Amino acid sequence: MKASLQPLAISALLFTSITGGLWAEEEISLAEQLSTRAAAAGKKSDPARSAEYARGIQVVANSGIVEAAKQVGDKAPDFTLKNASGKEVKLSEMLKDGPVVLTWYRGGWCPYCNIAMAAFQQKLPEIEATGAQLVALTPELPDHSKDTKKENNLEFEVLTDLNHQVADQYGLVFELTPEVAELYKPKNDLIKFNGEDAGARKLPLAATYVIDQEGIIRWAFLNANYRERAEPSEVVEFLKEMK
Repeated sequence: MKASLQPLAISALLFTSITGGLWAEEEISLAEQLSTRAAAAGKKSDPARSAEYARGIQVVANSGIVEAAKQVGDKAPDFTLKNASGKEVKLSEMLKDGPVVLTWYRGGWCPYCNIAMAAFQQKLPEIEATGAQLVALTPELPDHSKDTKKENNLEFEVLTDLNHQVADQYGLVFELTPEVAELYKPKNDLIKFNGEDAGARKLPLAATYVIDQEGIIRWAFLNANYRERAEPSEVVEFLKEMK
């Protein structure tokens, strides 16, 4: 079952005060949106379940995957993947037209991913104004990624990283603990969403990279906690500095 897009993520603008008869607008950061979602989920969740999720995050952090993944200064592995419509997209070809913002999301079943994708969509005009392109990678099979793209009104490329092949090259693939995998299974069966060969316990970190036209990683966000994501506004600011 796919997670529905939270109302909070639909608009990242909050009317906060009236100044001189006009509404003042304050942008809500992605971090704030994700924190609000996590707090709400925590209030409804069984304490034992929450503790198991927290332990699962800590296991990933302790594994050293964040430190071992591709970092700033590394060459970004090239790849060719298909989008939701079956069209092949090649990283090196995209780089001919400008820098690429490469971001992974776990799946449309993940509410944190949907909030993050909505936040990136909101910043898409600013990203493109710098001459860069935004691309999201997901282990979801094309039918599911197509649904995610449609339901979240995403106007950027969403590519299926079948069986985590590209995520593996970037060093982003980890295994859920057996306990967390069992908690996911009733509603978020990874075999159903990603295919049998992708594995019932494997997922990519929700990483984000900025890759320059030489194929070098210039900016990176890596975190073992799936509730924390790259801040789109920070990506935009970095891209402006790159110009």
